[in-house]
Amino acid sequence: MVARTGIVPTRIEEAILLLRGQKVLLGSTLAELYGVPLRVIMQAVQRNRARFPGDFMFRLENHEVAILKSQFVISRWGGPRKPPHAFTEQGVAMLSSVLNSPRAIRVNIEIMRAFVRLRAMVSTNKELSRKLDELEKKAATHDKAIAGLITAIRELAAPAPPAPSAGSGL
Repeated sequence: MVARTGIVPTRIEEAILLLRGQKVLLGSTLAELYGVPLRVIMQAVQRNRARFPGDFMFRLENHEVAILKSQFVISRWGGPRKPPHAFTEQGVAMLSSVLNSPRAIRVNIEIMRAFVRLRAMVSTNKELSRKLDELEKKAATHDKAIAGLITAIRELAAPAPPAPSAGSGL
């Protein structure tokens, strides 16, 4: 489904990566979504460096780039020579204050909605996981009870030991 802005929300959600325990978008992805060259974004960031602390934006380390290349089968000769920048949700929100085009505003709205949807999915999965854990504990308790019932039924159904015969002298 295409949003009112003409931006495909699933495209944004698929582009969100998990790096260093944070959900991020790469600068190149943001440039594509905003419809501007990556250098425009990076120039805006450099002019407003104080707005982008390390928890808003960070440069990937070489091993992180290698992992991304292997995941996405990126040619080692393609793309920029420097490791890319990753923008957290807060960094993307801050970009909206330095990139003030109508498209940037529409894109940022869709990106914020995508982050909210992902948080809701994670929350739902955690709740589902918690409920499954509870069911598993209950099933273990019920299994013991059922096993006890089966043992009792077998004991009742087992033939009685033969009574001592009268001629045995007992």
